Amino acid sequence: MIRVLSVDDQRVVREGLALVLGLLPDVEVVGTASGGEEAVRMVGELKPDVVLMDLRMPRCDGVEATRRLRDLHPEVKVIALTTYADDESVLAALRAGARGYLTKDARSAQIHEALHRVLDDQAAIDPAVQHHLVAAIAADPGTPKPTAVSDDVLTRRETEVLTLIAEGLSNAEIAARLVVTEATVKSHVNHLLAKIGARDRARAVSYAYQHGLLRHQ
Repeated sequence: MIRVLSVDDQRVVREGLALVLGLLPDVEVVGTASGGEEAVRMVGELKPDVVLMDLRMPRCDGVEATRRLRDLHPEVKVIALTTYADDESVLAALRAGARGYLTKDARSAQIHEALHRVLDDQAAIDPAVQHHLVAAIAADPGTPKPTAVSDDVLTRRETEVLTLIAEGLSNAEIAARLVVTEATVKSHVNHLLAKIGARDRARAVSYAYQHGLLRHQ
């Protein structure tokens, strides 16, 4: 069972999400929290595997709560939730440690897949959010201008896999695209993340943009 904590300052939203999650066969909602500080406390008490974190909350917002969870409970995965695909907090949430980013109108099947992906150390970014993430990276004054990937950093195949990661494809989808096994793709992903110094796929998206592998849309 995947143990999930739902966090949102609107009661109807968090309880509705908990109800939807409770219908999934391998998901257990261990609790709900109405704010960031409560979420951090409840994670320490309930030990969930994944936290579904609203970003827009008073006092301690979702970005700050995610940052605290990364420092205090790095084993817990956070999926950020937002009402709008172009929420300006998308990049801040990922930099704070979120492993996924979904809009609140995501279907239960999307949420279910996202839970499994983050537990498998993959990024889970809603396609509706993907190009806004690239836009945020492009607009960030701290982002270096795109430069070519050196051949001595990544192999041609690793560069190809990184490009597909940046397009939002899962390991299974990349395997199908390249006509290789999923195990082969996972090996390429592990190698390229180590080579570029990215601890997860979300940061790989940033690297891909910085090196001209994904154009701003």
